[in-house]
Amino acid sequence: MRKFFSFVLLLVLAVAGWLAWALYLPVAPSEPKFVLLRPGWTTRHIARELKDNGIIRSDKAFLFMHILRGERSLKAGEYKFDSPANALNVRDRLTRGDIYVRQVTVPEGYNMFDIAQAVEQAGLGTAAEFLNAARQDLFLLKDVDPTAKSLEGYLFPDTYSFTRTMSSHDMATAMVHRFKQEAKALNLDSDVHRVVTMASIVEKETAVPDERPQVASVYYNRLDKNMTLAADPSVIYAALLNNRYRGTIYQSDLQYDSPYNTYKYAGLPPGPIANPGRAALAAAMHPAQTQYLYFVADAQGHHRFAATLDEHNRNVLAYRRAIAAK
Repeated sequence: MRKFFSFVLLLVLAVAGWLAWALYLPVAPSEPKFVLLRPGWTTRHIARELKDNGIIRSDKAFLFMHILRGERSLKAGEYKFDSPANALNVRDRLTRGDIYVRQVTVPEGYNMFDIAQAVEQAGLGTAAEFLNAARQDLFLLKDVDPTAKSLEGYLFPDTYSFTRTMSSHDMATAMVHRFKQEAKALNLDSDVHRVVTMASIVEKETAVPDERPQVASVYYNRLDKNMTLAADPSVIYAALLNNRYRGTIYQSDLQYDSPYNTYKYAGLPPGPIANPGRAALAAAMHPAQTQYLYFVADAQGHHRFAATLDEHNRNVLAYRRAIAAK
């Protein structure tokens, strides 16, 4: 009988020692480790994933401890492990939902292709997946622009915090929601399609806030006179849509038959060509009152505006001389 009790005691001590080793001794990762725990996974599956990634020593000990303490569930998501932690610390993080967040910055003037690349670079999905959402999830705009052909123009520029368990639809929804917030703040509640389309062109034409109302006035004046807008960014967008943009505008691009080619067709393009920020939207809503019909860069980061073609040609000549002198 004494031998039996001694055996049991040794067994208990061995199990206790094993549990102490598995649960209390910290694991120190050699480099930051990212582990994605997907929604719907069982605790057993999660424990095995943590063990396989070297975050805990034993999936069985982790599962035993979790069942023993089982007052809280483990939350799905991506977790970053970059400092020593034992299995109890790991479980506490998973029950709190201390999920790693990835940031995606969308600058003013990014188009949906740029945003798709930013999403992919952040490790949040493929560019193709995001573009599919941008082209297909038009129901997100039914209350603001039921004529939209994509979410282009409504993916509002901002810095977003996303997780890897979010879908491309979730991310696009967040960006459209931000647009709606800004539209409400600006009282943009009518002729939304026209305003956003104009704002997208203004956004791409100048990064100088003070110039945006003047640029908008040029394009509205040209529309009033039934002149082509002749906006280079729209030509670039036409090439992007057809996978033929080569980094610069060629003569063939100016002649390319696309409704987005504002050299070839008068009026606004069918929809936005980029995603404008607040200042560009405000400029499109409240353009300056001018007689300007033309503008050209001045080689110093700004533009020169003109009401007549003769004046514009002089500004173009001045620009070329300034570039040649550099």
